[in-house]
Amino acid sequence: MQARLVTMRAHSAEEMPLAAGAHCSDGWSVTSPWHYHDMHQLLYAFDGAVEVEGLQGHYKVPRQFAVWIPAGAVHRTSIQRIPSGSVFLSPQLLPCAMAAPRVIAAPALLREMVMHAMRWPLDRAADEMSEAYFTCFARLCEEWIAESVNLLLPSSTDARMAAIMAHTEQNIATVTLADVCREAHMTGRTLRRHFHKAAGISWEEYRQRLRICLALEALDSTTNPIGEIAATLGYENPAAFARAFRSTTGLAPRDYRKTGG
Repeated sequence: MQARLVTMRAHSAEEMPLAAGAHCSDGWSVTSPWHYHDMHQLLYAFDGAVEVEGLQGHYKVPRQFAVWIPAGAVHRTSIQRIPSGSVFLSPQLLPCAMAAPRVIAAPALLREMVMHAMRWPLDRAADEMSEAYFTCFARLCEEWIAESVNLLLPSSTDARMAAIMAHTEQNIATVTLADVCREAHMTGRTLRRHFHKAAGISWEEYRQRLRICLALEALDSTTNPIGEIAATLGYENPAAFARAFRSTTGLAPRDYRKTGG
């Protein structure tokens, strides 16, 4: 981690700490430094995708999902001119023992409530209506954040493992363990051991997560047929792709596309 850590705190116009508030980043183009908040953050893209990097890895999160960033979790965020916003909640309003960001499903109620919360920015004074709204929001968050969607792509400071990750993405349609072993000049056993140590998951699991992340991007940004997307990501057939996609996201690829409108 090269950048200095920045603590970001939220205060009202009267410099009194707020229990909750919203922040609209609609249309921003920013890549933040490494930082953490003294409040929980729920970050949601109303369109497109936001990118969040934690100490465990990188998330690219499209609009069917949201990112929960617990108070104190070190992260950095990239938002590239897309409509997006965050809701911040005090740990006193919602106790949370999590230490790292996580991706969660974004049901219709969450989307609507995040949009409505934008009327109460962090730099305002507290009032009874906003307090009631964010108290309700916090109670709902207890349910929303209970289950995560596994879209974390681990990163590594090990140059060899980082090169393997890059090679895997560049050749995602055809790459095999034997390919990356030849590329890294390692035996399968050695590569498996070093990769798991660096990434926390096996190379096969990394490839699978990467395929799903690339599939999400393709489903969001193109109108390509699902069978064509499956083939470009190395799946034998659309049925195998659909099973893997549903296992990770809880949705079939076709249903995911429908909910993105």
